[in-house]
Amino acid sequence: MITTTAQACPSCEEPVQIGPSVRLNEILECAGCRSELEIVALSPLVLALAPEVEEDWGE
Repeated sequence: MITTTAQACPSCEEPVQIGPSVRLNEILECAGCRSELEIVALSPLVLALAPEVEEDWGE
């Protein structure tokens, strides 16, 4: 049996479907607002807005 859970998007509050095999620091996308979300804790499951990718040019 495959169980999915729904967590509210921290940006728009839309439910985000999360499968049973997610990993810590995995990036998901909210279907409602298209925000990138990061799984920051597994027990209990916590979603946060993923940090923006920044170029550092090797500095």
